[in-house]
Amino acid sequence: MAARLRGMDRDIHPNEPPETFTKAPAVPFKPGARPPLPVRAAAPGVEQPAGLRLGDLGPADEKEPNIRPALLGEPFDDPVAPGSVRCVACAHRCVLRPSRIGVCGVRQNRGGRLYTLVYGQAVASQAEPIEKKPFFHFLPGSTAYSVATRGCNFHCAYCQNWQISQSHREGRVPESRFVAPQTAVQEALAAGVRSIAYTYVEPTIFLEYALDTMALARAAGLRNVFVTNGYESPEALDLVAPNLDAANVDFKAGSDDFYRRVCGARLEPVRETIVAMRRRGVWVELTTLVIPGLNDDAAELRATAEWIATAVGPETPWHLTRFQPAYRLSGLAETPAATLVAAAEIARESGLRHVYVGNAPEVEAAATLCAGCGERLIGRSDFAVTEWHLVAGRCPRCGHSLAGVGLEGEPVVV
Repeated sequence: MAARLRGMDRDIHPNEPPETFTKAPAVPFKPGARPPLPVRAAAPGVEQPAGLRLGDLGPADEKEPNIRPALLGEPFDDPVAPGSVRCVACAHRCVLRPSRIGVCGVRQNRGGRLYTLVYGQAVASQAEPIEKKPFFHFLPGSTAYSVATRGCNFHCAYCQNWQISQSHREGRVPESRFVAPQTAVQEALAAGVRSIAYTYVEPTIFLEYALDTMALARAAGLRNVFVTNGYESPEALDLVAPNLDAANVDFKAGSDDFYRRVCGARLEPVRETIVAMRRRGVWVELTTLVIPGLNDDAAELRATAEWIATAVGPETPWHLTRFQPAYRLSGLAETPAATLVAAAEIARESGLRHVYVGNAPEVEAAATLCAGCGERLIGRSDFAVTEWHLVAGRCPRCGHSLAGVGLEGEPVVV
C-alpha cells in the first residue's frame, strides 16, 4: 500500500512534500512592516494584543452574523508575528498569524483573537433517516435533522462531500443560508425528528454553532449526534460531551501512513477520541470506506477490527461501505463486492458482533443480529426499518440485551 500511496501523492499533490501535506507553507514576513491605518481591536472596548503591528481584518459587523468570536483560541508567543493565536479545537492545533485562517478554512485570527467564519451559515439543513448517517443502534427507524457548514479540517482525496468540505481549497462558494440555533431547533421540531445530526463536514470546525444548537435541542427534548472524523481535541470534547448523545466516527483506516498522505491528519488522535467518547458515555458507531489498494489490506483490516473489539468493545457497530470514485480519486474503481464480504468476515472473526456492509446492494448486510445467539432482531432496507423483533430491547430468543440507545420502544416499521 505504501508504494501505491507514494504514487498517488505525486498525482494528487504534486507540489507538496512527499512525507505529508498538512504542513503550512512558509509565510514571508517583513520586520519593519506597519499597517497604513491603526489595527482595530477584536471587539469594541477590548484592547488589541500588545505588540500587534500587522494589518488584519478586524471584527465583523452586524451585516456578517456568521462571523463570531470563537472558543478554544489561545495567545501564542511568536516574536516574529505578534498577535498570533493557537486554535485548539482539533488535533491540528493550528498556529495562526494575524489574518491567517486554519487548515479547516473557517477559523481565523482577526485582530489577535480567534473567530469562526461560519456561525449559522448552513449549507445543508434537512430531515433524513438516522440510518443514513449511518446509525443502526441509535434510535432505529427515527429521523434526524442534518445541519452542516462549509469547510473541514481533513482534506481526504476521496471526499464524497468535497463541494462543501473542500470549498476553501477549490475556490468554491457553496450556497448557504443563515440558520440561527433557535431556527434550527424549530425546524427540527416541525419536521418531527428525534435528533439533530451535525454532519457532512467535521462538526468541530463549527463548534460554537453546534454547541449553541445542542443546548437548545436538549432543552427541547431532542438528541444530538455527530458524524465526525474523530479529530476533536480533548478541550473540544470537554465542551461537546455533556450534550452529545452519539457519534459515528469515520474511521478512515488503520494506518497512520494513510491518514497522513490521503487525509492530511494522523491516526492516533482519532483513536484517542473514540476511546474518550466511549468513556464519557457517548454511544459510538464506526464507519470505514473500503478503498481498493489503499486501506483494504487483510492484515490491516484484522488489526483494526481487533483494536475496535478490545479498545472500544466487541458490540461496537462497524459499518464497512463501498467506495465510489469521487474528487481526486475519481480514477479508481469502486470497491469489489468480494472485498467487502471478505472485510466483514475478517471483522467477525476478530470478535466484532455487529458488522454491517453498505452501499453495495448485491452483498448488503444491514440486519442487526443478536450478539448472544445470532437471532435476527432488526431488518432494514433503503435506510428504513422493515423488521423489529426486539422485546424491551432484548432478544426474544435468548434475552441478551442489544447494545445501543433507544431500543426499548418499537419504531414505525415500513
